[in-house]
Amino acid sequence: MPAAPSSLVPAVLAKLGPLHQHDTGRLRAHLQRVPDPRSPRGRWYPLAGLLLICACAVVSGARTITEITEWGQRATTTVLEHLGIRRHLPGRRRAPSQATLTRLLAAIDGDALDAAIGAYLAGHDHTGVTTTGLAPQPAIAVDGKALSGSAHRQQRHRHLLSAVTHAPTMTLAQREVGTKTNETTAFRPLLEPLDLAGAVVTFDALHSVKDHVRWLVKEKKAHYIAVIKGNQPTASAQLKALPWEQVPVAHTASGTGHGRRESRSVKTMAIAANLGGIAFP
Repeated sequence: MPAAPSSLVPAVLAKLGPLHQHDTGRLRAHLQRVPDPRSPRGRWYPLAGLLLICACAVVSGARTITEITEWGQRATTTVLEHLGIRRHLPGRRRAPSQATLTRLLAAIDGDALDAAIGAYLAGHDHTGVTTTGLAPQPAIAVDGKALSGSAHRQQRHRHLLSAVTHAPTMTLAQREVGTKTNETTAFRPLLEPLDLAGAVVTFDALHSVKDHVRWLVKEKKAHYIAVIKGNQPTASAQLKALPWEQVPVAHTASGTGHGRRESRSVKTMAIAANLGGIAFP
C-alpha cells in the first residue's frame, strides 16, 4: 500500500471543488472505501470523519496540515457532528490535533484516496447534479505536471500524471510518477479504473505508443487523439506523405503562449483502412 506524502493529500482533495452539505453524505460513502492505515487499538476518530475535515478545509483554501488543523479547530459543534466526529468523554466534540492529522496523511494510501475522490467526481455532471452510473466525460486529457511547493533542499518536485476532463475542467484520476519510472509506465494504471467507453482520450507525443493506443481501443472501447512526432518515425513519415496541400483549412486560432504569438491551423483527413492507413489502430 503506497503511503501518500502529506504534501500530496491536499492536491488530491483540491479536485473536489465546492462542497455543499448534501454532498458530504455521498463523499463519505466513497471515503469509507479507503483502507484505514491506523492500528485498530486506540482509534477514536473514524477515518471518513477525519478525511471529511481535511476535504472541507482544503476546498475552503487550506493547503498545509497546519491550516487544515486550524480549520477543524474553528469548526462549530454542529459541523463536526455532521462530519461524523464523535463526542469525547466530557460530552463535547473535539477536532483532531495536528499530530493526529499528520500521522494519518503520511500513512494513508494515496492511490486509494485518489480513486475514491475520482469515483465521487465521476458521479457528478458539470452542474453538480448526481448522474446515474459512472458515465465518462466526452473528452479526457492525460497530462503530467510538477506539484507546486513539493520541492525541498534534498528532494525534487513531485510529479503527477492526471486524467482531466476538457470542459468543465475536473480531475478524474491522478498518480504520482516516481523517480525510478516515467509517465509512460503510469498511463495504463492511471486510466484502468475509469469507464472510458465512448470517451475521447487526448495525450501528447510521449504517450503516443502503439500498446497504449491498442489498449484504449480494444480494452477500454475509447476513441483517441494522438500527437505524432519523431518518437514514432514510421507513423510520422506516413502522415507527412499524405496530400495535405489538397485539404482546406478547417479552423484557425491565434493567441499568445510561451512568450510568443502563435497561430494554429487545423486540417482533417479520413483514410480508408484498406489503403494501408497509419501504423496505429
